[in-house]
Amino acid sequence: MTSTVVREPLAPPGPARSPVAGVASLTLRELLDRPRCVARVIAVFPSAVYVEMRSPAEPRVLAVVGSDAVRLPNAIVVAATSRDLPFAAVREGDDAWVGDGVVEVTGAGTGGGPTSRLRIRVRTRRWWDPSPVLGPVSPAQLAHGALGLAAETSEERCGLADHPGPGLLAGRCADGDLAHAVDAAERIVGLGPGLTPTGDDILAGLLVSLRLLGGSVHGGDRAVWLADWLGAAVTAHAGTRTTALAATLLHCASRGQAGAEVAAVLRGIAGQVPLRPAVRRLLGVGHTSGADLTWGLLAGCRATLALATEAPGRRRVTA
Repeated sequence: MTSTVVREPLAPPGPARSPVAGVASLTLRELLDRPRCVARVIAVFPSAVYVEMRSPAEPRVLAVVGSDAVRLPNAIVVAATSRDLPFAAVREGDDAWVGDGVVEVTGAGTGGGPTSRLRIRVRTRRWWDPSPVLGPVSPAQLAHGALGLAAETSEERCGLADHPGPGLLAGRCADGDLAHAVDAAERIVGLGPGLTPTGDDILAGLLVSLRLLGGSVHGGDRAVWLADWLGAAVTAHAGTRTTALAATLLHCASRGQAGAEVAAVLRGIAGQVPLRPAVRRLLGVGHTSGADLTWGLLAGCRATLALATEAPGRRRVTA
């Protein structure tokens, strides 16, 4: 489903202003539809605000982002760009409330009263779907997509280029070796600095690739099965092993929910859109996040192809 960002200008700051219109990921539907619950701002950037719920249920973290920001699978998009400074009044540690279709940020320690130091209020007007429909995809098309993705991907750009873990994980997945794949995956959860550590970005790309491509290619059942088990393993204790945002994104990926930039690459692999521009946009995300996600997508693509073409009577196609 393609979303359309509502072009509704931001109102000036002040407690009486009207809500900003937002387009929310379906990942957040249950969270936004329920009565409002207390939350807290954990990070603020010119183009995004990250809000953490005080509940262990996933998604624990949601993002409110500008229309020019990276669209994560847990994002609510507003029409303003980073040049409009839509989040200039928001501070890390501010109180927030999520529910009844609204995300509201107030000043730290204000208790969330209706007029108490309101920073921003975003009301969901529309929804976008973070689970792209890719199929059906033939093994030949998947092989062609894997070659195109590999041509744009440099292993040296991966944030764990000198670590054996990602290569070991990719090899075990392609072999369908569940036990050793789970062991390799668990070793890189939370590995690396930042809000989304490198190991988690690689895993997110791998999981969403296995699930969505495996569900689209003939013979991809083993890839989906592998995604089920890997996803369960890496999300079981993610809340204590990595950042809150990265844990939420791992949960999203395990369910086949992808950000817009990742979804575009998957559509490119499936032959729905030009692949090269989509890959280059993804590679431009963050310091290494785009490269790490791309690396994971390629590993998942190759594993899906290997597992799909190993069925009895089928000739293995390589990429």
